Amino acid sequence: MRKPVVAAVCLAVLTTGCGAEVEPSPDSKAASSVTLTNCGRKVTYDKVPERVVTNDVGITELMFALGLEDRMAGFAMPDDKGDLSAVPWKDGYDKVKWLSKDQLTTENVLDARADWVFAGWNYGFREDSGFTPDALTKLGIPSYILTESCRNGRTDTSRGIMPPLQALYEDLTNLGRLFGVEKRAAALIADFKGEVAEVKAKAPADSPKVFLYDSGEDQPFTSGRYAAPDQIISEAGGVNVTHDLKDSWTTVGWETVVERNPDVIVICDYGDVTAEQKKKFLLSYAPLRNVSAVKNKRIFTLDYVDLVESPRNPSAIARLGEYLRTTTP
Repeated sequence: MRKPVVAAVCLAVLTTGCGAEVEPSPDSKAASSVTLTNCGRKVTYDKVPERVVTNDVGITELMFALGLEDRMAGFAMPDDKGDLSAVPWKDGYDKVKWLSKDQLTTENVLDARADWVFAGWNYGFREDSGFTPDALTKLGIPSYILTESCRNGRTDTSRGIMPPLQALYEDLTNLGRLFGVEKRAAALIADFKGEVAEVKAKAPADSPKVFLYDSGEDQPFTSGRYAAPDQIISEAGGVNVTHDLKDSWTTVGWETVVERNPDVIVICDYGDVTAEQKKKFLLSYAPLRNVSAVKNKRIFTLDYVDLVESPRNPSAIARLGEYLRTTTP
């Protein structure tokens, strides 16, 4: 992750662009080079990748949503991301090799004979292990950094350079250009924007305050303005109480949560601690007893993949929007 309802019909046919004309996969031998802007830098790719390796569920599903599983050599991610057999991209998961149930390593990439790596800072790329875009370049392997995870220069680790949904659309557009499926990417983005606009039109008049709780008991791990939950919350009709943090995923103190008194808490469901265990902790943690969300037991759960940059973000907006409309004053 970050720390070590798209319409049913549309979701069922994402790989065809929800009714758009299906574009054939490009001929990599005939393709010319493509220059993209990634994390503020121009990057030129000399050919269409044929053996892509991805890290984590959201990144992997961006490839599946564009129908690019034939271009993939494998993916890495823990096995705590929910039931993947029920998702619209089940065929992709069945077809593409699961390389590691941890994070990507150089060995994974070399063993898969990868010719392109799609990961992100703290979504695979990390300095402590030496698994970085620069290290891959030295091995002759190009890479692409998930836009949600771009470092922004405020600190050595702070991430995020644009609003989260804009980051999602930027990555889909770039993938469309590189792999020659621009119409498919454009159709997918249009569908997403339409669904988000529909939810926003129904938003409550008085925006409830929302806190995203990922994990942590001593200090909560949460979302600043550049992680996907920030815009998921705002487009659903709420206000992220930690929007002022110019980072993506980060920690705050419990005193901040108490002071900002959220009306709703959204739990991120993943990992060894279940959503029910997280909820039990929140409801029993004494410093939170007078927080509106805790007093009124307004606690909502979304899955990890809903809350990282992924093609499931619009569906998460729709579900949270309905919850805010029906449960908050």
